Amino acid sequence: MRRKQVGIVAALFAVGAVALTACGQGVAQSGTATPVQEQAQQTQQAPAGESEVDFLRGSANSNKADKNTGDRAPAAAAPEVKTKWVELRVANAGGLEPAVVNGAGRTVYWFSDDPVNGGVSNCNGECEKTWTPITVAKGTKLFFPGIKRENIGFIKRKDGKTTQVTIGGRPIYLFSKDEKPGDIKGQNVGNKWFVINPEGKRAVAPAEAPATKPAPPTAGAKPADSVTFFTGKNFDDFSGNNFATGVRPEAKCADLRGGFQSLSPNGAVKIWSEPGCKGKSAVVSDDVRDTAELGFPDGAQSYIRA
Repeated sequence: MRRKQVGIVAALFAVGAVALTACGQGVAQSGTATPVQEQAQQTQQAPAGESEVDFLRGSANSNKADKNTGDRAPAAAAPEVKTKWVELRVANAGGLEPAVVNGAGRTVYWFSDDPVNGGVSNCNGECEKTWTPITVAKGTKLFFPGIKRENIGFIKRKDGKTTQVTIGGRPIYLFSKDEKPGDIKGQNVGNKWFVINPEGKRAVAPAEAPATKPAPPTAGAKPADSVTFFTGKNFDDFSGNNFATGVRPEAKCADLRGGFQSLSPNGAVKIWSEPGCKGKSAVVSDDVRDTAELGFPDGAQSYIRA
């Protein structure tokens, strides 16, 4: 069952004259450049007005989103076509992992001149021609495999009408010079632009990232009535031969068609490393981006409602 919620749009705070510093559109600096300090969270966004966004479990593919609209719409498509759906998923972007990409595999960035939880984007005018804000409209379907719902928010842009998505309180963007999935040409541009991770921080190489494991099941989590399994890790169902399948767990063991490397449940589900609910098992109630982290190097091969 798909979960539908209403996203609350944050108000655009009244601000004084903001000095629009250069958007850092020069040559990308090397990865060894001294990083800017992560800004501390400040005031919470004040809700005012609503944008009816449909938050949907699974991916654009598993939800059968129209491939000629949303993130995969032609560049010349009308804005209302491009905002039919937006996907934000965990991925490996140019060797940075976990990073966030959109439904076309393009890398997502944040801008250090935007105050965290400040309710404002400081990339407007010429800047936004190079750094495209990721926006939604009333009725947009938002898919977010691998990202916690509470990390996703919204602000109003300078025009007072357009709604931009945030992750971890940071407005998010695409870089116009990225040409294909995996490109990170915007990384460190002007020492102001950085690939974003699912928590709204800088994405780094796996060797630099702290070791993490999927969270244990939430105490009292309801049994899952919908789970999307992905053959690729990081919820990948569009690279190579990867695909996704949506299932409704029951009280009876069910097998998957081979090993699935990541999953997105809407409640507690028990998975096994072998068909027939045999081998190693684990109960999860949150997104798992790589089953190897649970000790399932060949993926999950069977499941049951927990």
